[in-house]
Amino acid sequence: MLIIAQNDRPKSNDAAERAAVPQPEHERRCATSSGIPVEPFYLPDERTTKHDAEKIGLPGEYPYTRGIYPRMYREKLWTMRQYAGFGTPEQTNRRLRYLWKQGQNGLSLAFDLPTQIGYDPDHPLARAEVGKVGVSVCSLLDMETLLRGIPLQKVSTSITINAPAPILLAMYIAAAEKRGISADELSGTIQNDILKEFIARGTAVFPPEPSMRLVTDTLEYCTRFVPRFKPISISGYHMREAGANAVQEVAFAFSNAIAYVNDAVSRGLAVDRFAPNLTFFFSAHSHFFEEIAKFRAARRLWARMMRERFRAQDPRSCQLRFHTQTAGSTLTAEQADNNIARVAIQALSAVLGGTQSLHTNAKDEAIGLPTEASARTALRIQQIIAFESGTADSADPLAGSYYIESLTDEIERRAMEYIGKIDAMGGAVQAAKDGYMQQEIRREAYAAQLAFERGERIIVGVNRYRCADDRKPAKLRIGADMAKAQAESVARLRLRRDSNETVAALAKLDEAARRNENIVPAIIAAVKSYATIGEMCDVLRGVFGEYASTEVRL
Repeated sequence: MLIIAQNDRPKSNDAAERAAVPQPEHERRCATSSGIPVEPFYLPDERTTKHDAEKIGLPGEYPYTRGIYPRMYREKLWTMRQYAGFGTPEQTNRRLRYLWKQGQNGLSLAFDLPTQIGYDPDHPLARAEVGKVGVSVCSLLDMETLLRGIPLQKVSTSITINAPAPILLAMYIAAAEKRGISADELSGTIQNDILKEFIARGTAVFPPEPSMRLVTDTLEYCTRFVPRFKPISISGYHMREAGANAVQEVAFAFSNAIAYVNDAVSRGLAVDRFAPNLTFFFSAHSHFFEEIAKFRAARRLWARMMRERFRAQDPRSCQLRFHTQTAGSTLTAEQADNNIARVAIQALSAVLGGTQSLHTNAKDEAIGLPTEASARTALRIQQIIAFESGTADSADPLAGSYYIESLTDEIERRAMEYIGKIDAMGGAVQAAKDGYMQQEIRREAYAAQLAFERGERIIVGVNRYRCADDRKPAKLRIGADMAKAQAESVARLRLRRDSNETVAALAKLDEAARRNENIVPAIIAAVKSYATIGEMCDVLRGVFGEYASTEVRL
């Protein structure tokens, strides 16, 4: 093979010949995933003033563009919170304890579809899905098994559940109390974000109004009795997974947040009493610089919103705290090893953007639930960033970059435009009922799909640089016998428990749901009587009804 060094290449002054040289493919169109044009290079904005410098500010100072803590990760790294759950409580307990030994310092619980929509594993609609996309938990007994051997007073736990959120929180509280750990010792987060279920995921169980009541009941209860537990994690992630772009992710999540804050304030809660415990959940996609700018813009936008719109006085109310997960929708079944590179880039953007906790996806998650080995590799990505890259040594190291600051400003501006539109519609609840956010997400997803099919959006290994001998990694398989085992387990529970106590507790739950009172204490009592999630949700279905979408689809 002949190799010609750069200095030895034949020289030509022929302009036509130079023009004929193909330009890099990337030159054809340069824009972020949100359609923000990217310039060839950036210069200081002529409008840069003292005001703009204050807008960027210092880490730990309002408006928190550069981070909510002065020294960020120099004092404490982000929480490495790997999302895990599959099969039976015993199986997931083993995975949680394994990841803990591998250096994970926060738990994150994934539940199967029946649990998410309030069905027991022996329900006819549940049997094909038991344990498939998360762990099957239908009773306090299951929660006790799931958490066996885990020091709940020392670990922060994220509970990813929405429609039946107060039920799973009650199980967690009751399991801790049985071990002598009081509720005020517990720390963690429960997702409890029902609006994004109506908008993007589809696991809403009850209609919007009673669903909002359950959210606010949980928020109120945690504020008063479980003060270290974050009662809601307002999610842009799932809307991004459904096809939203980065701007929509921030705007729609914040519009939902406005609805939750308004509901809590109407309940009589002071903003500064609960706002410091509000948290968010964002995605990290592959457009590296846009993602960093998105997190910075979100922090500044939230700070201003809380101070100017809700008149928050406590600085903690203005500090955006968020968990990040790398983007599942960017993972490919083709050439699955490429996903390791994608996840590393995405995770790095989250850290540079100042996340408080992080989940890194495993390479095989486009194929199935992660194996133990791939889950360990995903965790190692975080640990390499933390301990080898130097990224954690300085807060917001890209501050002042002409490019980053320009993107930060533009994302904030565009997100504010969306929030204004949703406000004009009557807020997020009404906009979700009208299908506005759903339609915006679909349009964006459709445009992205067309760009992929035209070859304008390149996905390495899928529509470019394909391999004929691509081998799929080994899959984690959930056996059909597991569903039978869970159904038998719940049947044994019903025989062993005090049925009179359970019936009485469910009757009191029905009464609480019909009265204008906080429902969480009645749920905790029912959980302690070993009522199942299906039994409790059936009571609530009887009072609230079931959600049926009336949205007109294009």
